[in-house]
Amino acid sequence: MLKASNCASIGEWGSKFIPELEPLGDGSETMMDKPGKGSFYQTDLELVLWNSNIDTLIVCGVTTEVCVHSTVHDAADRGVKCIVLEDCTASYFDEFHEVGIEMIAAQGGMLGRVSDSRSVIDALSGLGNDNDKKP
Repeated sequence: MLKASNCASIGEWGSKFIPELEPLGDGSETMMDKPGKGSFYQTDLELVLWNSNIDTLIVCGVTTEVCVHSTVHDAADRGVKCIVLEDCTASYFDEFHEVGIEMIAAQGGMLGRVSDSRSVIDALSGLGNDNDKKP
């Protein structure tokens, strides 16, 4: 059972990456410590998003009803849009996950939109890279 702690803080067991999601290590990705439940709490996330002209987050993680929900709620308060990947979020309890997802999508997606990883990957794959276009 998880104890109430900052298990996602640097050096804690919850801060480790699975091999498939390891950072590239080339400095192109911003890494930050997450000491609270939401990703905005005592982090530079808002500043990083603002300085990078990013207005939308794709949100994954655990637990749906606490950390994911807190992040999405805090993002909405800051005018940042969120797409929550239902198949990339989870809870200890299936019913908590389901209710957490329903709460995010409620009232026309006031807190965020809910999608799945395949749909988002397909949509992003179709965007291409402007640098790859030849005149």
